[in-house]
Amino acid sequence: MSTPNPNGDAANFETAFTRLEAILERMNSPGITLDESLKLFEEADKLINSCNKSLNDAERKVETLIKNRNGDVALGPDQQPMTQNFSLPPRS
Repeated sequence: MSTPNPNGDAANFETAFTRLEAILERMNSPGITLDESLKLFEEADKLINSCNKSLNDAERKVETLIKNRNGDVALGPDQQPMTQNFSLPPRS
């Protein structure tokens, strides 16, 4: 059995995002056929869903990490779970 990669979600997100950028570039290029556009659109839709899931999972992890000492999720003035911004390390 393999050991889970703690950075696997981030790596998958980065790969999907990079592919989305490539799809957008291709779809905006001249000479693309309707059939190819549809195939790329379908692929992009799946990648967007995957990226959204990764981002939602990351947000839930951040919310969990911001729990107060009582073990409750810290709520903001709008009564929504508090989050804090974070950034991915720069690409090398």
